[in-house]
Amino acid sequence: MNTESLELAKTRYQAGKIAFESGQYREAVENLEKASALLARNTRLGGEVEIWLVTAYEAAGRTEDAIALCQQLRRHPHSETRQQAQRLLYILQAPRLKRPSNWMTEIPDLTALSDNESQIRIAAKPRKTSERKPPAEPEFVDLSQVNTKDNRFIWLALVVIGLTISYLVWLGF
Repeated sequence: MNTESLELAKTRYQAGKIAFESGQYREAVENLEKASALLARNTRLGGEVEIWLVTAYEAAGRTEDAIALCQQLRRHPHSETRQQAQRLLYILQAPRLKRPSNWMTEIPDLTALSDNESQIRIAAKPRKTSERKPPAEPEFVDLSQVNTKDNRFIWLALVVIGLTISYLVWLGF
């Protein structure tokens, strides 16, 4: 394998990871398949690319391809790849649990939203810019109205703290 094909494979691998993380699973599968074809399967990088390819297959709805690739990767020469393949295979072959419908939130189909955008703008009320409220002025408090006679707690706390410090000094701490 020459360095040019290795660099192309790494570029495809990075593009596949980015596409996968942004939710573009078909594009991720394409890039990862091309990267896998350029790399030797028994290398650490080749195994890493194929592990990502397994997750991309599953995300793209190609579970059978993901399981088949995991079964091949269980015999990979790199031990970490074998362990990841074994774990993924366990997850992929696990039985699907039924979720109650009240646990799920139905997401509405928004494909027709761009068609209705002009209708929404017409139906919406235009905002009146002249009805803005001026910023609120700060409210001043008359200090002669503030009750300062009920602050006996502060004096009590200060006396207790003073006595505690005096006691500790007397003990020699």
